[in-house]
Amino acid sequence: MAVVFSSPRDLLGKVGTILDASDWLTIEQDRIDDFGRVTGDLQWIHVDPARARAGLFGTTIAHGYLTLSLVNLFLPQMMEVRGVAAGINVGSNRLRFLSPVPVGSQLRGTGEIIAAEPVGAAIQCVVRVTVEIAGQDKPACVVETISRYFPENDHA
Repeated sequence: MAVVFSSPRDLLGKVGTILDASDWLTIEQDRIDDFGRVTGDLQWIHVDPARARAGLFGTTIAHGYLTLSLVNLFLPQMMEVRGVAAGINVGSNRLRFLSPVPVGSQLRGTGEIIAAEPVGAAIQCVVRVTVEIAGQDKPACVVETISRYFPENDHA
């Protein structure tokens, strides 16, 4: 269940807030293949299970950028900001891929608010998201996401 903020302004003063974990998601070969087709990254370590069995990881692995893109799925499960006319992704800081994600792995996101400040009419919030792999100590990915939330009215 997501941590709920009733307005963008409610993010202010919430640095250090630990967000609820997202649901676990199993990474299936179909998802890896689809990502490869969409992005043009058809490297065999991702999309050729037979060849990957004899390779470095013993199986196919998810693309790093697939793992990163799942943050977009996990974030709304971790936090909900209400009273928003529009929310935009501004970018990210300090992206690191720390562990490969073998096919069949389960991933989830955990997070912490590390910054929140007014920027023009919006509230900008930075969340450090850790993409965990079930059963492993080392995460797949850590990234600081930057989002701007524009309030429904003129008052952030």
